Parts: sequence; C-alpha cells; structure tokens
Amino acid sequence: MDSTRIDRINTLAHKAKSVGLTEEEKRERDLLRREYIAAIRMNLQTHLDNIDVIEKDGSVTNLGEKYGNKTRS
Repeated sequence: MDSTRIDRINTLAHKAKSVGLTEEEKRERDLLRREYIAAIRMNLQTHLDNIDVIEKDGSVTNLGEKYGNKTRS
C-alpha cells in the first residue's frame, strides 16, 4: 500500500473525529481500511514464511512450510 492511500486513511480519520464523514467517505474509509489490513497480513505472512526454527534434535523447521502456504523451494 502506498503512502498516498495511507495519508488518505489518516485524513478521513481526522475528519471523522472533527466534523464527521459523508456516506461516500465512510465507504471509502472502509475500503481503504480493508486494503490496509490485507497488506499488513500479507507482509506478516511473508515474514513468518521466512522464519526457521532449530529444533532440539538439530533439525530446521521452516514455519511457512509447517503452518503456512509456503512450499519447499
């Protein structure tokens, strides 16, 4: 998500607190929030997919392969 869209989320949030939003602005805010949350989740999943845990027996377990959607490459 680019900074202009995040700035728009913040602008709508400030406006909602001060004067309120129109129905169209509420729909825009909700759409932007959903996009932002989806981007955060994708970023978190990417980070988790790249975490390796060294087990007590010395083997290495990749969390993305064990719990996520990552396949061995």
